[in-house]
Amino acid sequence: MTPAPTPDRRLAVLGAGSWGTTFARVLADGGAEVALWARREEIAREIREQHRNSAYLPDHRLPETVHATSDLEEALDGADGVVIAIPAQSLRGTLETWPALPAVPVLSLTKGIERGTDARISEVIAAAGGAAPQRIGVLSGPNLSAEIAERRPCASVVAAPSQELAEIFAAWCTAPYLRAYTSTDVIGVEIAGAVKNVIAIAVGAAVGLGHGHNTTASLITRGLAEITRLGVALGGRPETFSGLAGLGDLVATCASPLSRNHRLGLALGQGLDVEAAAAAVGQTAEGVATARAVADLAARIGVDMPITRAVVAVVDHGESIDEVTTALLSRSVRPE
Repeated sequence: MTPAPTPDRRLAVLGAGSWGTTFARVLADGGAEVALWARREEIAREIREQHRNSAYLPDHRLPETVHATSDLEEALDGADGVVIAIPAQSLRGTLETWPALPAVPVLSLTKGIERGTDARISEVIAAAGGAAPQRIGVLSGPNLSAEIAERRPCASVVAAPSQELAEIFAAWCTAPYLRAYTSTDVIGVEIAGAVKNVIAIAVGAAVGLGHGHNTTASLITRGLAEITRLGVALGGRPETFSGLAGLGDLVATCASPLSRNHRLGLALGQGLDVEAAAAAVGQTAEGVATARAVADLAARIGVDMPITRAVVAVVDHGESIDEVTTALLSRSVRPE
């Protein structure tokens, strides 16, 4: 039997939810030794002893080169790079309880805008994690973790402040089933990844209300326009929003029943309130918390985002999803 190749890098993945665990497997399939940090010791122990994470990825065995620990210092020891997979709204609080991140490249898998500060995730990592902005990158694209866990072919975008750093991150993601494209538009990729979750809630709600493909196509298309307006106003590049991080991720998240945000919107459209809908989904749907942050950010810089405002009206203010959707699609005539 041919011996397994020796891992050529050691990477720490912080966060052992479904996406963090799946991406740890991607990195291992790409040739890395991976230290996966789990908040709960029982999850870390199961991964160490059984090579499974039954709480978040029950049907898949993890490679031998994925090691798990609930000890942050152990996870970071000797790491050539760090991957962040912690939910957006708990990220700052988590990072502030830790020592500063090591001076290595840091890749964020987290999608969202922080409530209260309107900060992008890379800004939170820099401020609360002590990482230099010039070594922080972000990954986005059509990233439905259930499909990636099945090793189905897909592509993603890794964006970093420099092309050299983006290529380092892309080299981490060299699994046979995942193609990583590079970008230096960190702002555009982050905004696209955050706001698509909000639009997916609106699209899921429309499906839950019984509307058809014309309605969902209209919401996706106008949602892309909203994302692009905000991203460009913040300094993102227009072409980013027609690529994998923009249109690609938006279509996957809005159309797939694997998307948590789509499923949450679907439950809202079927008559559940926000708490019951979130319970039905069972895992964090970032679009709920992100919606208000996006709406606040857009209002502060004067960008019109009617779909986002409609989602906020439902998830934060308890308005009827049926009434909001009807009002949204009956706006006054205006040029597209």
